[in-house]
Amino acid sequence: MKEHLRELLAQALLDLRRHGRLPADLVLPEVVIDRTKTPEHGDYATNLALMLAKPAGMKPRDAAQALVDALPKSQHVAKVDIAGPGFLNFHISQGCRLATIRKVFDQGEAYGRGEPGSLESVTVEFVSANPNGPLHVGHGRGAAYGATVATLLEAAGHTVQREYYVNDAGRQMDILAVSVWVRYHELAGVALRFPDNGYKGDYVIEIARKLRGKVGDAFKRGATEVMDGLPADESQGGDKEAHVDGLIARAKALLGEADYRKVFDAGLSWCLADIKDDLKGFGVIHDNFFSERSLMTDGYVQRAIDTLQANGHLYEQEGALWFRATTFGDDKDRVVKRENGVTTYFASDLGYLLSKFERGFERAIYIFGADHHGYIARLKAAAQGLGLDPAKIDIELVQFAILFRGGERVQMSTRAGSFVTLRELREEVGTDAARFFYVMRGNDQHLDFDLDLAKSESNENPVYYIQYAHARIASIFRQATEKGYAWNRTAAEAARAKLVEPQENALITELMRFPEVVQAAAQHRGPQIVANYLRELAASFHAFYNAQPILIADEELRHARLGLAAATRQVLANGLGLLGVSAPESM
Repeated sequence: MKEHLRELLAQALLDLRRHGRLPADLVLPEVVIDRTKTPEHGDYATNLALMLAKPAGMKPRDAAQALVDALPKSQHVAKVDIAGPGFLNFHISQGCRLATIRKVFDQGEAYGRGEPGSLESVTVEFVSANPNGPLHVGHGRGAAYGATVATLLEAAGHTVQREYYVNDAGRQMDILAVSVWVRYHELAGVALRFPDNGYKGDYVIEIARKLRGKVGDAFKRGATEVMDGLPADESQGGDKEAHVDGLIARAKALLGEADYRKVFDAGLSWCLADIKDDLKGFGVIHDNFFSERSLMTDGYVQRAIDTLQANGHLYEQEGALWFRATTFGDDKDRVVKRENGVTTYFASDLGYLLSKFERGFERAIYIFGADHHGYIARLKAAAQGLGLDPAKIDIELVQFAILFRGGERVQMSTRAGSFVTLRELREEVGTDAARFFYVMRGNDQHLDFDLDLAKSESNENPVYYIQYAHARIASIFRQATEKGYAWNRTAAEAARAKLVEPQENALITELMRFPEVVQAAAQHRGPQIVANYLRELAASFHAFYNAQPILIADEELRHARLGLAAATRQVLANGLGLLGVSAPESM
């Protein structure tokens, strides 16, 4: 409907120009249509006349009247009022309002969605946690947000790829590898001191056990071979980073490249499989797991460096190769290749960014934790240096979620009575509640996640309140069957003109809003827009249910109200589906 009103106003502006009421060279303002706050002011409003008045040399209300006079007739608009200093308020016709029910029936699960593939192709990278352990509750919010944004973009008409960037070449993965190797020795009867900076979770022992089951004692070395001459660890009065780096170098030397890679891959494969399984249980599926290693093997990093070189954006200093990032607004220049010839993490960022567009995507969306704020200027600068359009790169930051139980903050530790993993959160509150609670606030806002509320069966629990509306409608249709009341779509459509009560009109108005809500949520990368809408839709349905009996003797009115209930059930299911939340038939 917003698009239809924009078209009407655009035609009015052209008509005013054509008849000399507006200057031919006047730069026309953007037409903004908003929902009104109260039904008394109609359904939609625009401030176009106020924006037009000064450049057109007219009083705002005169400009408003000129627009009203030039508006083409539309069967969807009952009347247009001029309010206040010059706002235009549009009242939608009852025929247009009632047509919503037929549209929901016709489109079903597609109601609210744009034309598939009609908008640009997008790759959305999210979660991308290092595969060195289970996902924690912090990753959970990024997973829920990223998955929902991808679904919303797809619903709006984009072609979407969901991607996970696998850090399978970094130092943290080397630390996991030596943690596994030390545990492997313990299982083989060789007592090695565990590094202070190693990964201490029980999963490391499980990985080591599986590794030993495959290779036996082939990777076993003596305690003195492994530990002699290593820098002191932190608890020994030394430096934990230097100690673990020394241990990594020793493992590589003693095992050789091929066997070290087997230890490394044992940890990587286990953790990545665990992450995939955890995400699947959370309703999050990635289309592609992009290997960091492939940035080198497929030449992306070298091509990125060559492109920067060709564009004149690299310089040498003290033997290192630098990208002149400050030219493009970054706070400092960035090293792409160290003096020893080894490329940097930033060079990998360059290669990964280049890969997204070389693979044919028209827009790249990164979803990072809030601590990655510095990446915004860095990646925008990188894009310009590579000759890419920085406007085609979106970086969304997700604030951390703080868990509360019994009104007190849950400590992020593994001691009894608290938890840190996403899997444990799902087990405690359920996937539906977790998915909904993670996205019901804007991603740039801190989220206080109330575990007790998420588990409660009350109207204060938003996901329960919405799901209960869906289940209540399903129950109505079961009761109708039990009472011998037949229902069909044709009869409901034929009788829909009987829906004249305020609660009925309010509910139909909410159903009309849904396509606009989906488009706005996709455009603003805001799943909370859908979450808030669903709460309002559920409230509107409950108000209708409490005010207007549905299973009544009047057959026509019964059909009409059952049709309205059926359309509401469909839209609730569609909206919950966008958030990755189920629509139960009973509760």
